[in-house]
Amino acid sequence: MEQLHACDDRPGPAALEPCIIVIFGASGDLTSRKLIPALFSMYVQGNMPGPFAIVGCGRTPLTGAAFKELLFARLGERLRDSRAWHAFADNLDYFPIAYDRQSFQVLARHLEQIDREKQTRGNRIFDLAVPPDLYPVIAELLGGAGLAAQYQTFPGWSRIIVEKPFGRDLETAVALNATLHEHFAEEQIYRIDHYLAKETVQNTLIFRFANSIFEPLWNRHHIEYVGIVAAEEIGVESRSGYYDNSGVLRDMFQNHMMQLLVLTAMEPPARFETDAIQDEKAKVIRSLRDFSIEQGSRICLGQYGQGEIGGRSVPAYRSEAGVDPRSPTPTFALMELYVDNWRWQDVPFYLISGKRLPRKETRIIIQFREVPHRLFREVLGQNINANRLLIETYPEEAIRLTFQTKNPGASICLRTMTMDFFYHQHYKGAALDAYARVLLDCIAGDHMLFWRQDGIELSWAFLTPVLQECEECPSPERLLHFYPAGSWGPEPARKTMALLFGD
Repeated sequence: MEQLHACDDRPGPAALEPCIIVIFGASGDLTSRKLIPALFSMYVQGNMPGPFAIVGCGRTPLTGAAFKELLFARLGERLRDSRAWHAFADNLDYFPIAYDRQSFQVLARHLEQIDREKQTRGNRIFDLAVPPDLYPVIAELLGGAGLAAQYQTFPGWSRIIVEKPFGRDLETAVALNATLHEHFAEEQIYRIDHYLAKETVQNTLIFRFANSIFEPLWNRHHIEYVGIVAAEEIGVESRSGYYDNSGVLRDMFQNHMMQLLVLTAMEPPARFETDAIQDEKAKVIRSLRDFSIEQGSRICLGQYGQGEIGGRSVPAYRSEAGVDPRSPTPTFALMELYVDNWRWQDVPFYLISGKRLPRKETRIIIQFREVPHRLFREVLGQNINANRLLIETYPEEAIRLTFQTKNPGASICLRTMTMDFFYHQHYKGAALDAYARVLLDCIAGDHMLFWRQDGIELSWAFLTPVLQECEECPSPERLLHFYPAGSWGPEPARKTMALLFGD
């Protein structure tokens, strides 16, 4: 029987302070596709503070009514059918803005008026749903308009949400952090990585540290290798302008893949508190072995060519709209890394992400070592499949454990069985999606799901030399292996992919 424990659920509206959420880039795709649906779902589930206001800011000249109509038209069918939309939309406003000092001073006065009308107490969240080159510009303008200085003009707080990417390399990441810190304290900065808000990712810590049967085995003595895979079926779609200047390493490895790595490899924190957990994450990145072929590290880069996905023909990356026809940008990467500490010495971590692979899957694979004694070798031969633990984020949010059992009957034949836990199967309540979860935590002032400055810079410090080696060699295209869309990546990676996927 399932045993239920008393739990401290997410803060309800009574526990959340009133605030204004200001979204820059409000007429863009991220706002209509992710942010507004997330905020609306929070409102429907009773997870928004009372009172609140949402102010969209953008360079597109829109009236408040036109802004609401635009958002409603882009809502999914399920949300459009909700009777709550009109009540939610009463809290929406639009403010056309230019990215200059005068416009931000007018914005400051506009927010003050909303504070008086809505009684939001001077609490503001500034969500930067804009291209990365505008992050420092907006931070400077907010500071110059007095909108970053919390507990001064008004008694309330001020928080800024920054979407990834957090720079292009170590130098630009340090410069971005320095600009943010000119006006915002670290406690005011929320660097979003929505992968961390997925329930199975968070459940990894609970699974490891709240269950005594796994943590004693979570080390080099019992684990042969760890695989962390984020496979995507889609291509670059409408992101070609950004992607062709970034590639898979900047797009996925510095943030998502590194976060999954540190959650898997970290030591138990002293307390389940933000700083204690962030400290342990930083220790993992500091323990990464310097990337070196001579010391066992390796990297395989690929780029998808023409192929077939789901029975339909898809173009090569270089034929996608907005992509340089001779682009050397990788769309696939496999990195073999090592964590040089007592727990993980010489255990390979395989980090893999790529586009136009056969299906979308995100998983952490913990491959345990084979049994040390061939007790059944006279009966079964030499091969007994070792145990494997899968922590899946997509397509299912699930945890799966494989083990060996005997087939029924007189003869001794083993079969591999799997115990499955589907995260939402035993939970009937309404679930928040990843964006809603990070927005709710920002409103509540909880930093646990967000990158801290040292984590960002340590991650870039490790990855920047790899990027330089790949991009600054005389012929970077020589490092690139082409693979047909719909396959499991380039040929040099196939053996590892088969090891992790069994395909």
